[in-house]
Amino acid sequence: MTRHAGEGAEDGSRTTTALITGAAGGIGLACARRLAASGAYVHLVDLDRAGVERAAAETGGTAHVVDLTDESAVSALPREVDVLVNNAGLQHVAALHEFPTEVFTRIQRVTVTAPFLLIKRCLPYMYSRGWGRIVNVSSVHGLRASPNKSAYVAAKHALEGLSKVTALEAAEHGVTSNCVDPGYVRTPLLWGQLSAQAETHGVSEQEVAERVFLRDSAIKRLIEPEEVAAVVAWLAGPETDYLTGASIPIDGAWTAH
Repeated sequence: MTRHAGEGAEDGSRTTTALITGAAGGIGLACARRLAASGAYVHLVDLDRAGVERAAAETGGTAHVVDLTDESAVSALPREVDVLVNNAGLQHVAALHEFPTEVFTRIQRVTVTAPFLLIKRCLPYMYSRGWGRIVNVSSVHGLRASPNKSAYVAAKHALEGLSKVTALEAAEHGVTSNCVDPGYVRTPLLWGQLSAQAETHGVSEQEVAERVFLRDSAIKRLIEPEEVAAVVAWLAGPETDYLTGASIPIDGAWTAH
């Protein structure tokens, strides 16, 4: 994956630089691996120091240990980025009348405000190059609602809107902005939900997966992180110049209902 003539590579091309948030594991790590394998230099951002440093060592990239709710820390991240993957997120499940306000606020800051700050930071460089890719890892919950997930659903819907506004503003500069909307992905975040719901309902984790998580999916299995990363890498590549402002479900036909 190379774009633009420039310094560095023997063939005169310039290596693409990518920045991925939430890159210590799950979808973020899968994206970092996929982009690095395609030739990109990757900046990996995560709050998990040990995990992101392992991931950076594996992919030959640079680790950035950052709390995305800290605006000053976000402002210290690289701005010379060709591909920005806003992937970091967190979840909390509770009824609206019991939902902790501070948790609701933190989820918005990580899922919406941090992507806004990073897009704002990276766009001028992308504009100067006449090319760029912004890929926002949203969720099927950016397109559909579920009970007891007010903060997550609200944040993902907001991320969808932010992505579309970015697409409209950035199109004339050769920069695209799209959302990827997976259903339930086999990640540590999901396993935490599985365990909690299994304990709450007194059933096995497999039963929770089948009866709750996969109920609306026509394909009755969890999605692998690598499947999401494949779509992210395609959106980040040179073949998608005309694809922008889109939301691409990877949900086993959940949203086909």
